[in-house]
Amino acid sequence: SAKQLASYLGLIPKHNESGKRAGKTTLSKEGPGYIRAKLYMAAIVAGQHNTDIKAQKTRLLKQGKTKMQALGAAMRKLSQICFGVVKNQTEYQPQVS
Repeated sequence: SAKQLASYLGLIPKHNESGKRAGKTTLSKEGPGYIRAKLYMAAIVAGQHNTDIKAQKTRLLKQGKTKMQALGAAMRKLSQICFGVVKNQTEYQPQVS
């Protein structure tokens, strides 16, 4: 599933906690780093040109998320888009018009 792909690529949140200390939440970064590096660059470009990713980035930044958190979300969304295109054998159809 798309969720399993995101987990394999290390694009899921990881809570860093120990005892009473609540640390920051980061990407798990498990799995192949070279694929994550490619998704990182693709997410930067998609944030400027893809309507779905751009809308998501704008929404997250308005909610007070950092640019890196929005970029991590864009990476995960790109992986979900790729999974859907391959699974359904269809062209990508933007959801936001």
